[in-house]
Amino acid sequence: MQWIQNLFEQAQGWVFQFVVQPILYSFGMGGMLEDAYVATGWLLVGLIQIAVMLAIIGPLQRWRPADARVDTAEVRTDVVYTLLHRLGIFRVALFFSVEPLFDQLFGYLRVAGLGTVHIDQLMEGVTDHPMASFLIYLVVFDFFGYWIHRAQHRFEWWWSLHALHHSQRSMTMWSDNRNHLLDDVIRDSLLVVLGQLIGVGPGQFVGLVAIAQLSESFQHANLRLHFGLIGERLWVSPRFHRLHHSIGLGHEDQEGGEHLVYGQSPALGGHNFGVLLPWWDMMFGTANFEIRFDPTGIRDQVETGRDYGRGFWEQQKLGVLRLMGRA
Repeated sequence: MQWIQNLFEQAQGWVFQFVVQPILYSFGMGGMLEDAYVATGWLLVGLIQIAVMLAIIGPLQRWRPADARVDTAEVRTDVVYTLLHRLGIFRVALFFSVEPLFDQLFGYLRVAGLGTVHIDQLMEGVTDHPMASFLIYLVVFDFFGYWIHRAQHRFEWWWSLHALHHSQRSMTMWSDNRNHLLDDVIRDSLLVVLGQLIGVGPGQFVGLVAIAQLSESFQHANLRLHFGLIGERLWVSPRFHRLHHSIGLGHEDQEGGEHLVYGQSPALGGHNFGVLLPWWDMMFGTANFEIRFDPTGIRDQVETGRDYGRGFWEQQKLGVLRLMGRA
């Protein structure tokens, strides 16, 4: 793995020195060099992810699609979401708006003597190898991500935002980042806090996010594929996650009643909430391993024709109106 890291750092240094740095100086922003270097890393990670999506996942979708009917206009909107997130535009916005507040908060905590807990240091001997440390952090983040996902489906106000993600009837590899921006702010803020609390280094955090995002793009792919009896229980597959998006199966109560009626569904509103690992679904009784590839979307789109918007700004506006109970 070291040679990959070295190659990435060389590329990051080259792009920063010859592209980013001259732009900053030309706009009189020389005081932001350190932050811009980090942003350059996120940009490179996003470009690599998009290249992998186009070179590998895209051809797989064309080879064995789960749904032959695709709304290309809707998919184009999902591409906008993907570029917004993967090229670092959303993260830069967070950096200027939300992250300074967290930096200030954790600064106060350190002054008060409340430091972070470095999980890898607590497991000395087990985490001597860098990869072991990375895998431990990955499992911790995934466990946390599972419960965030459950909460997005459990609380009506959060579902009003998260519903945008599930409203895609033509799910493809571009659909992972199809989220309301407020939903992303909440989720990403919680993950940043977790990273600070357990002592994840900046390089490790970038790696964790990069792996998760690329895997999630694959999970959302319009692809008729599962990993077999054992593989399905080791890593989330396109089949596993598609069921989570399936109308009336993955994110609504199993009795066919109204969405999110607590107590009617042992899964608190559906199945297969795992981000990377299906272990938590298996552990907490929300896993569904049926080999099926159903239509995706939300029940009220079919039954009542509820509108979740078609363009980026319309989708964002309707999400706010749903949050206010006006849509």
